[in-house]
Amino acid sequence: MSGADGTSDTHQADSGAGGGILSGIRVLDCSIAMAGPFAAQRLGDLGADVIKVEPPAGEWQRHAPAGGAAGNEINVSFLSLNRNKRSIALDLKSDDGREVLRELVATSDVFLQNYRPGVAARLGVDYETLRAINPSIVYVSVSGYGEDGPYKMRPGQDLLLQAMSGAMLSTGRDGEPPQAAGQYLVDAITASTAFEGVLAALFHRERTGEGQLVTVNMLDAITTLQMQELSVFTAGGVPQQRSAEPHAHVYIRSPYGSFATSDGFIVLAMPDLEELGRTIGEDSFIGLHTLDDSWRLRDEVFAKTAARLATNTSAHWLDAFSKTSIWAGPVYGYADLVADPQIAHNGTFVEYEHPTEGLVKTPGFPYKFSKTPARIDRGAPLTGEHTREILGELGHAAAHIAELAERGAIAVRDTLTNVQEHLDGAVLADGAVLPGGSDAALPGEGAPESVAAGAPGPAPAHAEAAGERS
Repeated sequence: MSGADGTSDTHQADSGAGGGILSGIRVLDCSIAMAGPFAAQRLGDLGADVIKVEPPAGEWQRHAPAGGAAGNEINVSFLSLNRNKRSIALDLKSDDGREVLRELVATSDVFLQNYRPGVAARLGVDYETLRAINPSIVYVSVSGYGEDGPYKMRPGQDLLLQAMSGAMLSTGRDGEPPQAAGQYLVDAITASTAFEGVLAALFHRERTGEGQLVTVNMLDAITTLQMQELSVFTAGGVPQQRSAEPHAHVYIRSPYGSFATSDGFIVLAMPDLEELGRTIGEDSFIGLHTLDDSWRLRDEVFAKTAARLATNTSAHWLDAFSKTSIWAGPVYGYADLVADPQIAHNGTFVEYEHPTEGLVKTPGFPYKFSKTPARIDRGAPLTGEHTREILGELGHAAAHIAELAERGAIAVRDTLTNVQEHLDGAVLADGAVLPGGSDAALPGEGAPESVAAGAPGPAPAHAEAAGERS
């Protein structure tokens, strides 16, 4: 692939990705909030050079509180979803900003956005426009309900999709309000779906040379996740019906779910009724047929199990179940999870130093590769931290970068390290050295951030991408 300055694969040497499995792949991440950024982060973890395109003031999600935890400059939600990315701050409502983006498109492999339907076209970054610049581009569009149709403008927010998908009506007691998952489940599933779509499209391009449009929506992602449950209804004809007891799954035999003990909670999953009866001292289970009676008598079996388990501690019951074939386990809080020896053994959590937030500990990588392991090459970027660097790779001279900043088309921010590198006479990608040597002033130097005046960048995609955090 050729860059705007005519050189070949200029991004490969500057990605900092080393030998990652996606090293040499450049991704333009124009998404915000969770689903899109999470997908892009996964690509960055595997070595792709992910460039986060932000408005001059930074992505909205940088500044919104996350679960009561506020950072120094960046909230923890943004930190957790934007590692292994570089940030370029562009005003896509300006001609200069759009021109820079088109230059980047010409050097990129993947373009990812979760704009509201119609926004991409208004900004001139829709698939047809970008394909004309780079026919091999893999263009990924994430939406709440689909690119068109009667619901296309509805807010694609996680809770709304959990409810609409039918997933929530499988939780809780019959007659009581359904309960949502305690995670942004639909966002996470949508992110994984987009990640899979990118990889499949890149594999297709590897074989054919063709780029393509990949569309992902939250409604389809959470619906198809329920493959088994929905098929029991659509193919098996068995209606969805919650129990009087808080059974964890409408189509699984009892007991199945969480149970209070004398000092906490444990979970049980589909035990043999006679073995369960002997273990917990419930004689009425002896002689029952597990596959038939555990379904026919779901509420009765659940209630009797709950009454027995409440008489002793979690440790007592887990020890007792460990000596049987019964599937049982503890109910962890986050503190328990982080301290768990298997989690430590797996290296599930990773840590890195951030220039404004200090030591960041966050979940790491869900996959392992023997030859091309995922790794952290950079933490979540500051707004515009890499604007100067990326424009240099495109062949822009230092003076022109300063002009773009002055006109408000871009915003730049230099970390202390980057500033020192420049002051030491670092050579830019166009071969020019900053004029004036170590005494030269840098755009934005002397202030925390050079934020250009003017209209903000891309509008939030939809409510999924703009407001699910509370």
